[in-house]
Amino acid sequence: MPDEGMPPISQLKGRVLGRILIKMGKVTRAQVSEALELQKKKRGPLGQLLLEMGYIDEADLNRALAAQVGMESIKLSDIDIDKSVIDLIPSQTAHAFGIIPTEYDRETNTLGVALASPDNFHATDDLRTLMGFNVVARITTQEDLTDALNRYYPEEAAESIKSIIGELETDEDLSKLEGRGESIDLETLKTAAESSPVKKLVNLVLLQAIRDKASDIHFEPFEDEFKMRYRIDGVLFEMVPPPKHVAMAISSRIKVMANLDIAERRMPQDGRIELLVERRPVDLRVSVLPTMFGESVVLRVLDRTQVNLDLAQIGLREEETNIVRQLIQKPHGIIIVTGPTGSGKTTTLYSALRELNTIDVKILTSEDPVEYDIDGMIQCQVKPEIGLTFARCLRSFLRQDPDIILVGEIRDLETAQIAVQASLTGHLVFSTLHTNDAPSSIARLLDLGLEPFLITATLEAIIAQRLVRKICTNCKEEFHPSEQQLMELNLTPEDIAGRVLYYGKGCDYCNHTGYRGRRGIFEIMVLDDELRELVMKNASSALLRQAARKRGMRSLREAGLLTLYDGVTTIEEVVRETLMEEVEA
Repeated sequence: MPDEGMPPISQLKGRVLGRILIKMGKVTRAQVSEALELQKKKRGPLGQLLLEMGYIDEADLNRALAAQVGMESIKLSDIDIDKSVIDLIPSQTAHAFGIIPTEYDRETNTLGVALASPDNFHATDDLRTLMGFNVVARITTQEDLTDALNRYYPEEAAESIKSIIGELETDEDLSKLEGRGESIDLETLKTAAESSPVKKLVNLVLLQAIRDKASDIHFEPFEDEFKMRYRIDGVLFEMVPPPKHVAMAISSRIKVMANLDIAERRMPQDGRIELLVERRPVDLRVSVLPTMFGESVVLRVLDRTQVNLDLAQIGLREEETNIVRQLIQKPHGIIIVTGPTGSGKTTTLYSALRELNTIDVKILTSEDPVEYDIDGMIQCQVKPEIGLTFARCLRSFLRQDPDIILVGEIRDLETAQIAVQASLTGHLVFSTLHTNDAPSSIARLLDLGLEPFLITATLEAIIAQRLVRKICTNCKEEFHPSEQQLMELNLTPEDIAGRVLYYGKGCDYCNHTGYRGRRGIFEIMVLDDELRELVMKNASSALLRQAARKRGMRSLREAGLLTLYDGVTTIEEVVRETLMEEVEA
């Protein structure tokens, strides 16, 4: 029921804010004139100024802003919402998006919702994406909304994945899919993908993954089961598996959300889902791959608020930070960051670019995909299917008058040659390679066909990196390793004499893993005259490594050991992420 004391919305929509507040009886003409005069001296939105002057409160401002865009007001304490409507939205979704469903029209699939801020319009878009409803929003007060959330969705009664899987198992329409394999027609599949338990499960899995800071969500079909797994801090954890017969309904639901073709089950597909969860922008990259037993779906979670793009915060030690800062201030040259997929290369590069991103510098990036939007940088998404490759982007970049260029990855000779050309014409170029360590990156560039003299003329440094999991600070305890554990790191009890090592016992805070968060470890190989001479002589990676170590390069294993001695990580993590050094002759 609309809030009393409000003029008809048709009289308010599209009007200036001052006029709306006068019509609502919240301010006088004189008060609006006073605020407008103040606005000339003190820049700022009129509503904010009236708020500061004490003429209106936050609730008045929100109702006026909502009326301006045509949103009705509603008083939730005066209405009794039907349980069938409440059941349409899972508890986690209601709390995460700050909304209450108020009524539902089955014929038009229209859901009425109440929210406390007109700025929260993303919630209505995300509900369309997640749940497939047409949404009509109304405005209420924050107090009214909080009371309604506590009344209709008490946190302790929140639906769990387990209870929704129970719903899936007992749903009559979904049970008809059992044993039908690939023979499900498109209409049945569409109906299954739109069923309430399937939408609820996908929705809850996504929200829980985002809340648990997962980097990837996997939906995997096997011969006898269908698995759901999260990757948190680089390690996969399995969830309660849903029944196998709903596999196609779940993959189809995700395809609908990502605007992919649900009729296409033979070819891989890629898409994206954009959400705003608890006022945080979250990007989900969707990859669908046909397998022997159905479609495997993996969602990469890019939560832009969870990444700290600060060189001082990514794990570099003080002396390493100084080296990197000196490198990125060079006027030209190529700096390469190397490591396997998921080792934090992008974060390191973005942290460097963010430090360089000033008003007097033009930065261009070509990426696949663009992972984080940063103001002040021109970012370009490569699209190989239409011929927009890294090389093609890079060639165009040189005509865009850049100072600094980021090429997502050097994959072929053409890209490598244009990167060299860009460096020789006075640009600083950042890029990545997939190699195990810094010295072997030289061999990779030579394998691509790049001439040794071009490498020595342009390459300034190679930074290899890995991510090790950090011990949970909540359940951290001292640890005395056995000789066998020390042997895995080629250490003796004498090597750790006087040092205290730690491990995580496991608690609720870290999901009983003993770890929470990750930190980078780095191997920085700066090219000097002697190393360049060795490259010209086609020296092996082992010789380059030896020479770089003599010049003070700290290997990944050594960096891992220092992190272990700092009490940040464990022996198992250092062993898992770093290779044993070859014994030098």
